Amino acid sequence: MNIGISTSVVQRGKSGVARYVQQLVRALIPYAADHQFTLFVLKEDLPLFSFADMQMRIVVVGERYRSPVRDILWHQLVLPRMVKKYALDVLHVPSYRRMLYRAPCALVATIHDLAPFHLADKYDWKRMFYGRVVARRLALRQDQIISVSQATACDLQRFFGMPADRMTVIANGIDHKTFNKGDPAAAKLHVLGLTGVNQPFFMYVARLEHPGKNHIRLIEAFNRFKTSTGSPWQLVLAGSDWHGAEVIHNAIRQSPHGEAIRCLGFVAEADLPTWYRAADAFVFPSLFEGFGLPPLEAMACGCPVISSTRGALQEAVGDAALAVDPANVDSLTESLVRTAGDSVLRQQLRKNGLSWAQSFAWEAVATDTMKVYSKAALRFPIAVEPQAQIAAQSH
Repeated sequence: MNIGISTSVVQRGKSGVARYVQQLVRALIPYAADHQFTLFVLKEDLPLFSFADMQMRIVVVGERYRSPVRDILWHQLVLPRMVKKYALDVLHVPSYRRMLYRAPCALVATIHDLAPFHLADKYDWKRMFYGRVVARRLALRQDQIISVSQATACDLQRFFGMPADRMTVIANGIDHKTFNKGDPAAAKLHVLGLTGVNQPFFMYVARLEHPGKNHIRLIEAFNRFKTSTGSPWQLVLAGSDWHGAEVIHNAIRQSPHGEAIRCLGFVAEADLPTWYRAADAFVFPSLFEGFGLPPLEAMACGCPVISSTRGALQEAVGDAALAVDPANVDSLTESLVRTAGDSVLRQQLRKNGLSWAQSFAWEAVATDTMKVYSKAALRFPIAVEPQAQIAAQSH
C-alpha cells in the first residue's frame, strides 16, 4: 500500500495528539520495508520527524498553512490533489479537526475524544460548532475511524451515529524504551540540580488549560492539604500555557502556599521520564480525557498514580491508580493526604502501575493500525471498480 499521514495537528510537538502521531509514525517504520509511507509535515515541524527521514517520504507543507483556518482549507482543497499526485491508496488524518470531505483514496481518521459534547466551555463557539456539527459530517465520510478508547467509540455512535463496522478501538501505547523505572535516586538529584526542588512532590503533567484540566480544584485541594497537615510536600505542574492559563497562574499567586507550587512550562518528552521517576506521586485530576497517556507513562516509570476516572481514564488506568472524583475538592484533598501519609499505599500503587503499564505498547498500535489501513483500502470504491469492470466485460 501507498499510505499518507497528515501531521499538521502536532502543534509543534506540545500536545497529546503530537505524542500519538510521533509514536505511531515511529512504530510504523518497520512496515516501510513493504509499504510506501508519505508524511505531510509543516516546515517548522520537520525536526520532529527527522527519525523517519531515511525510511519514509516527507513532503514539506508551507508554514503559511499553520493557522487552524488555513490548515483546514489546505486539507480540503490542496491535500486531495497531493493524494492524487503521490498515488496514495490510504490517507490517515490523526485528528477529527482535519478530516477530509473527499479525496481520491481511502480515508482513515483517528478520533481521540468528543470533548465538545462533554465540556461546554472547552472552546469558543466557532470551535464548538466545528466539533459538534462539521466534524460529524466529515466523520461519516471516512472509510474507517480509529478510536483510542471504548468510551470514545461509544461517543461516536451516540453523537455522530457512526456505524460500528467502520470503527476500530486501538488504545494508545507506551514507549517502554523511554518510559521505564530507571533510577529514582538519580532522577531526584537531577531535578534538585535543575530546579532546587528538595522536598517530596506531587506532579501533574497537562497543558495549563482551564477549566478542562481542572488545575484550580487541584490547587485548592493542595492548599487544604498543606494547611491541614503542615506537610513539606510540593506540587509541580508541567505543561505549556493554553486556553485559560491566566486563571491558573492567578490561583497560584493567590495561594497561601504558592511558594510550594512550581510551574515548569512545557517539558520535552525526553525529559519527562526523569520527572516521573523523581516524583513521589503523580496526580491526574482531568475532567475529561479521550484516553490519558500521562498517568500510564508515570506508572511505567514507577510513580504511584492518583487519577480521575472521567471519560476514558478508567480504561487507561484500570485498577492500578487511586481513583478520585475530580469535581470534588474534598475527594482530591483526601487522596493527597492519604497518598502522602501512607508509604505502604504508595508502594502498592507503584507495583500495580508497573504491571498494568506493560500491556500498552506502540508496536501493537502500529500492527492494528496497518489492519485498519487494509480494511479502508478494501472499502474504497476505486479499489473495487476495476474488478467489477473486468467481471462485466466477461459477460
